Amino acid sequence: MPAIGQTSAQLALRDPDTRLMLGVRDDEPGSFEELVARYQSRLVGIMHHLVGNADEAEDLAQEVFLRVYRARKKYRARCKFSTWLFTIANNLAMNALRSRQRKPVVRLDSHASDSSVFRPADQIVADSSGNQPVRRIQRRELAGVIRQAVEALNERQRMAVVLNKFEEMNYAEIAEVMGLTTKAVKSLLCRARTNLRAALQDYIYMDAERVPEAPLENEE
Repeated sequence: MPAIGQTSAQLALRDPDTRLMLGVRDDEPGSFEELVARYQSRLVGIMHHLVGNADEAEDLAQEVFLRVYRARKKYRARCKFSTWLFTIANNLAMNALRSRQRKPVVRLDSHASDSSVFRPADQIVADSSGNQPVRRIQRRELAGVIRQAVEALNERQRMAVVLNKFEEMNYAEIAEVMGLTTKAVKSLLCRARTNLRAALQDYIYMDAERVPEAPLENEE
């Protein structure tokens, strides 16, 4: 097994965000501010999809950065920086959801029009529409429907979908963030996609006639 220092050096060469976090650890001027600028909107978007409240999402994102800064001197680059960051985010979001179950709160989507919040839903719309143009108002409506469908997933399915679709993480990276096996992540995403497909079947062809499903090819 390579020494921690060697692992950090190798990751720093491959991952610019790891290099930046090492700069934060070493108190290099401007490093932390640049890290926040790179990840703030992404974190807020993820948190919003997980907790369903824009104000709470912003608060949780700020708490993530606060924890990153407090832990900077102990930082060791054992994985990509984004994996470490989203592990912290996942833990905070799950704690917030468990706390809400014990003490329900009223959801106020005060920033529902913020386009940065709904990027995963917008991406699913773009992927679903293929090359066919979709009018702006229809895209907004479909994005809202998709957002509701994602929010209807259970907590772990929702996290897996957001990391996979929003952050383009592979199974292994999602497994590390969520503390699961790769097989468990595959199962989560499979169930989530089945649930989303069922929830969206009446909306996904808003701008065109429904296209018959292609027959399955024989596996040889």
